[in-house]
Amino acid sequence: MAGTSPEGRRWTPNSRSSPVRSPVPTYRSENRNGEMNHLEALMEAQSIHDDVREQALKTLDDYMHSEERKKLEKREQGIKDRQRREEERLRHEKKLRDEEERLRALQAQTVPKLPPKPVEQPAPQPKPSPPNATALPSKDDAAATAQQNAAKSTPPVAADPPKNPFQTVPPKINGHTSPAAPPTAAASPFAKPATSQPANPFATATAAAAAAAPKPATQASAQTQPAKPPAAPDVDRYVQIHKNLKKLRALITEHAKTNPQLKKLMGEMRREIRKSLGQLTGGKGANKKQLESIKSILMAALNGQPPSPMIDPSSFVVDRREPVEGALHNGHELPALFLYLMNQLGKAIVNQFINECGAAPRSADPVGVVTAQLFSAKEFLWRGKSLIDILMAKFRIVCPVVFGYRGSDKTEQGRLRLGWRKDGGAWISEQQHNDRMMGLGIGYASIALRDFSKSSNINPWPPSRYWKSMANIVNTPPAEITDTQCIVLKSMLNQHEEKFINFYGSAAVAALRRALVEFPNSAPKKTPGVMGLQVLAVMYKRDMGLDLGV
Repeated sequence: MAGTSPEGRRWTPNSRSSPVRSPVPTYRSENRNGEMNHLEALMEAQSIHDDVREQALKTLDDYMHSEERKKLEKREQGIKDRQRREEERLRHEKKLRDEEERLRALQAQTVPKLPPKPVEQPAPQPKPSPPNATALPSKDDAAATAQQNAAKSTPPVAADPPKNPFQTVPPKINGHTSPAAPPTAAASPFAKPATSQPANPFATATAAAAAAAPKPATQASAQTQPAKPPAAPDVDRYVQIHKNLKKLRALITEHAKTNPQLKKLMGEMRREIRKSLGQLTGGKGANKKQLESIKSILMAALNGQPPSPMIDPSSFVVDRREPVEGALHNGHELPALFLYLMNQLGKAIVNQFINECGAAPRSADPVGVVTAQLFSAKEFLWRGKSLIDILMAKFRIVCPVVFGYRGSDKTEQGRLRLGWRKDGGAWISEQQHNDRMMGLGIGYASIALRDFSKSSNINPWPPSRYWKSMANIVNTPPAEITDTQCIVLKSMLNQHEEKFINFYGSAAVAALRRALVEFPNSAPKKTPGVMGLQVLAVMYKRDMGLDLGV
């Protein structure tokens, strides 16, 4: 119902609009506290509230429309990005197809042969020699005769049986000769052979056997002599490989400055490799996802996704390689991004050993398994051989003692030769250095002591390398023994003795006696590192019943 206020204003209870106000202010009205005045105020407040609510709803509606529009634009942009990537992929595949077509066209072309030479007139026959003249033998006959005389003049050399079953270094592995086993005999399983050793500590068994074989008194001609085996690479070659890897990193970084896609994907691939290595755990089949992730990244780089410059891989291996029949990659070049990622993989593996395996030795085995699987994979071989030299070049820098390097930990040059590290221009503490060496020794053993007897792949770093590294350490003269060598040796043996014995049997027991009893006993000072080896021998006797004659 409608009413009239004392001031002459009309209002309706259901009206949402404010009543017409009189020119006289309400607070000055005589009935300002009246019921009608309060109803007026309520109606006016309700009107303001409704206006604010309508404005808020409108603002919310505009915001929702805006968000929906952004989602549509983002989705549209994503579709465009995928379309662009697919177009780039198709362009790349078309380019590869065109290259393959050109290659096939070149292979199909032939060069016509030259016409036959004109028939020459026969030369006049020489006069026959007198009947009593002595016929001169040909070169081949002379060579054969010289070879026969040499065989007759050289008495057969009888092979003396070894005085003990541990003379051969290294011995056979599971009934088969070790691929890098020196054939000479010695008094102990790590003793140096009587013959002069080659300058290169990585000489193959073929080269060592050729050097030790008796030479005939009479040399045959060059045609009858067998081809000489290639010279074994020098261990310092790893230092050059390490320098070449730095140049490779500079090259790929410089190239990425002009290729934003390569720069982005290169960083993502590198981070994914490090993340996958950091997620490795123990247990059979537990690391399948991480292994496949790293493999897919390396395969993408190997297949040119993203494209990168092609470079010669021979700068990153120690041996001179020739094409091998049936190898997947026989060419003279590989993508630079693939070699760069193999370098980053090696760096991540070494860092994993340094940062985690010293405090948790059991965490090294999964890393060693994945390392062996990746570097032995046939799709990542070059000319039929592994690229593990990239990883070992880093081991050569951070842990030189496994390659036979020695030095005094009291001098600057000696510490550099032992793998000490500087931080901010100053040497790291002795404890930090020992932790690093412990992790690297455990990691080296986890790579070298892998059993490939049930695998179709070739072991990239066989157990004979482990034996050679142990020999490099225990053959150190007593005056040059350092704690660094003892710590690395103990780390290589601790928790790996079972695998070592499985490979070498009784010879491994003799080697353990040489490493844990004779070697520390010969040290002039009983330092913590030397005593650690002796303690390990006592632990073997207590926990395993393996008596090394402590």
